[in-house]
Amino acid sequence: MEHVCEKNLDEETLFVVAQTFKALSDPTRIRILNYLCGKEKSVNEIADSLDLSQSAVSHQLRFLKNLRLVKFRREGTTMYYRHDDEHVIHLLHQAIDHAQH
Repeated sequence: MEHVCEKNLDEETLFVVAQTFKALSDPTRIRILNYLCGKEKSVNEIADSLDLSQSAVSHQLRFLKNLRLVKFRREGTTMYYRHDDEHVIHLLHQAIDHAQH
């Protein structure tokens, strides 16, 4: 897949791209996004599986939700999260493949 490089990016695009890379610059957020590639998970499932505190997971999920990289649904008192942007998941996996190459 070949992309034509744009010479001038508008300010909004620059900001969104920078925020996306900022989100992917944190190891905990990378672990969470990678874990959410399969199916939706509750905050407790994420915390238990990744050996993180529930408050740390909630904090990172709030950051990712604000960037629209994850979405959630509520079932009773439980929140279930999943990724919300296939492009970012693809970018994440490309970076992982690059690191393991």
